[in-house]
Formats: sequence, structure tokens, C-alpha cells
Amino acid sequence: MSKYSYNQVADWFLAKGNNSISPKKLQKLVYYAYAWTLTLLNDSSDKLSNRLFDDAKFEAWIHGPVIRKLYAEYADFGFNEIYKKVKAPKFTDDVQDVLDQVWNIYGSYTADQLESMTHQEDPWKSARKGLSPLENSRSIISDKDIFDYYIKRVG
Repeated sequence: MSKYSYNQVADWFLAKGNNSISPKKLQKLVYYAYAWTLTLLNDSSDKLSNRLFDDAKFEAWIHGPVIRKLYAEYADFGFNEIYKKVKAPKFTDDVQDVLDQVWNIYGSYTADQLESMTHQEDPWKSARKGLSPLENSRSIISDKDIFDYYIKRVG
């Protein structure tokens, strides 16, 4: 399925957020969009062929799930909102539905609230197993862990 890039997903949220999204919040929204697409558009963790994008993986950083290339792109904004004029990309109806749901559920939370949420969830915690809270990590958050965790919350 994956005919999108992480940048297209980020641009969709930036257009939707109307200059009210910090880099940290953007990372978490893209993560939840990826996680929920993986969960809702696949039948089991044995065959995770429907991914929102294939051009990046999430690493379990101190402040939650992060795509390294997306971090580098917006690092200059620090904790401030990203001011960038973008046009929302088009997605298939299924993906658009997931993105809308993610925005409706997670869009009103602050970056810090979203970070706190990801810190309480198994995929991030599993990828950081054995690390201290302030230890840097490049550990990849597994798609199987993502699916297995979020599928329990469907229903």
C-alpha cells in the first residue's frame, strides 16, 4: 500500500494545524498516524503490508518516538511552532479517514501531553528496554510491537 512518504504525512498535519504545531508534536502526530494505519489497515501482525510510509522508521528517543530525518528537518524551530506554508497532500479514503481520526483524537493535546502518552505505551517502552530515562537511543520501534499494542485498543 505504502505510496506515501513521512513528509507527506507531516505536511498534512502542518496544513491541518495551521502553524500551531511544534516539531515534537508533529513527531507524535506522525507516529500515531503511522501506528493507527498499521493497526487498522492490516489483519494481523504476521503480515503488515499496509504501512502509511516505508521511507522512515521511528526510533525510541528520550522524548518519545522520532523519525530522525523529520527531526533534522525541523530542529531549528526548537520548541516553537513550525511556520511553513504547506498544501495538504491527498490520500486514499482509508488513509484520509485514519488521519482525520488521529487529528480529532490527538490534535488538541500539547506536545508534552503526547510525549507522556507515548511514554506509557508498550512499543516505545519495549524499544527502550534496559535504558535509563535520559539515555539516548537509536532503537527502532518495531511494527509488530506497534500492531500488537494498538490492536488491543480497537473496539
